[in-house]
Amino acid sequence: MELGNHLLEARKKQGFSQEEVAEKLGVSRQTISKWETGETIPDIRQAKRLSALYHVTLDELIAFDLEVQEVEEAIERTSETLNEKVDWTKAWGKKYPVLLQYQETVDVERYANRLSSLLEELKREYGYNELDTFLVLKDILAQVWYRRKKLQKEEGRP
Repeated sequence: MELGNHLLEARKKQGFSQEEVAEKLGVSRQTISKWETGETIPDIRQAKRLSALYHVTLDELIAFDLEVQEVEEAIERTSETLNEKVDWTKAWGKKYPVLLQYQETVDVERYANRLSSLLEELKREYGYNELDTFLVLKDILAQVWYRRKKLQKEEGRP
């Protein structure tokens, strides 16, 4: 999705008209229209003001993606019962075949024991329930992944 569409979606989400935004920013309604149609783009100062007005970060404003929003909404609608019926390993294995194969070569029990220790440590130190503990550890693993990818990119490695 292009920046113009991002601006339009963010404005609509906040319930503002083009006139209201133009007045708040001290520009014409036509300027807002041109930004939203992609005819022109706001300068960085105006983009920062738009992000504040729309209550989103500048990154979110620029990268707003309707597909991401749809996935987030689908997750919110998914019931726990349905979630339990889905074989997530098999589902993700279609995209990442390693998920269907690693059990044959990896000492799963050894890694499971180490992860269990980390889970118990998190649970004990922060008082999380079982589900929250798993979610926190999953999120920490994701952060480690993204940091490593960023470092590799900075070092010019694939």
